[in-house]
Amino acid sequence: MRYSKDHGQQTRRRIVENASYGLRENGADGLSVVDLMKLVDLTHGSFYAYFKSRDALVVEALALAMDRTVVHWLDLTEGLPAEKGFDAVVESYLSPRHRNNAARGCALPALAADIGRSGPEARRTFAGRLEKMIDVIARLIPRRSSTDARQAAAGAIATMVGSIVLARAAGDRQLSDALLKAGRQALRNQTASASAEASAVDQI
Repeated sequence: MRYSKDHGQQTRRRIVENASYGLRENGADGLSVVDLMKLVDLTHGSFYAYFKSRDALVVEALALAMDRTVVHWLDLTEGLPAEKGFDAVVESYLSPRHRNNAARGCALPALAADIGRSGPEARRTFAGRLEKMIDVIARLIPRRSSTDARQAAAGAIATMVGSIVLARAAGDRQLSDALLKAGRQALRNQTASASAEASAVDQI
C-alpha cells in the first residue's frame, strides 16, 4: 500500500493527540508504550518509527494538552472585561463537566504529580507551559502590579487544580460538588477582597 507524503506526520499527530487524552485519563505512569499504541490501533513495534522514547511522546502530549487549555481560556475570555473573564475561567474549570472529563480537561490535575517524578525535559516543558497559563490568568487580574498579578494568578491556578484533584478523588458526589463550590467561592472571595483593596487605594 502506498501512502501520501504526509502520512507519517498525520500518524504521528494522531499518536500525540490520543496519547494526550490517554495520559490525562490514566496519568503519565498509567500507560505503557503498548497501551499508548493501542489507542491508535498501531503495533508496539512501530512506535520507535515516530518517537525516540516513551518520555519523548509524554513530553509532546503534555505540551499539546497544556497548550489547548491556554487556547480554551483565551477563547472563554475573548471580549470580556478582565474580572468577568476571570469568573468565566473559574466557572468552567471548577465545573462538574470538567471534573467528569479528565481525558479532555486540563493536564495539571491529571499529570502534575507524575511530571514531578519525570525527567528534566518533561519538567521544563511543564514549567514553560505553566508560565503561559499564569500569564493568561494574570491578565485577568486588573489594578495590580505585574508581580502581584502573577502571584495572584499562580495562587488561583493552585486553588483550581487542588479543588479539581480533591473533587475527582472524593467518592461521594455530594462531597465532590461541595469541593468544587468551595473552590469557586474561595476564588470569588479572593477577587472581591482584591477589588476592595484596589478601590480603597484609589480613594486615598
